Amino acid sequence: MTDDKLKGTVLSLKDLVAYQDGSTVSREVVKQKTGTVTVFAFDTGQGLSEHTAPFDAMVHILDGEAAITVGGEAHAVKTGESIIMPAGIAHALQAEQRFKMLLIMIRQ
Repeated sequence: MTDDKLKGTVLSLKDLVAYQDGSTVSREVVKQKTGTVTVFAFDTGQGLSEHTAPFDAMVHILDGEAAITVGGEAHAVKTGESIIMPAGIAHALQAEQRFKMLLIMIRQ
């Protein structure tokens, strides 16, 4: 269920989560049967290990820079940039420096 406190308000997405030393922090903004929208903050050295998902996912970097691997190809994705990770293709994210991202997943 979508966070009712956020409905109808102007949001600064990068301010919805704070960096925490040695941690990854997340906050689900929208949760529906058809998909989710989640904001993450990764401290340096944190990440998501290689995995696949049964549906496409889009990452939009809100702050910093992420090292994102999709299908074995490495990408440096910076503030304001996005990347789409296709369904069924292995991907991983690593924080070589702190970064915040918006993850949009739409179920098929």
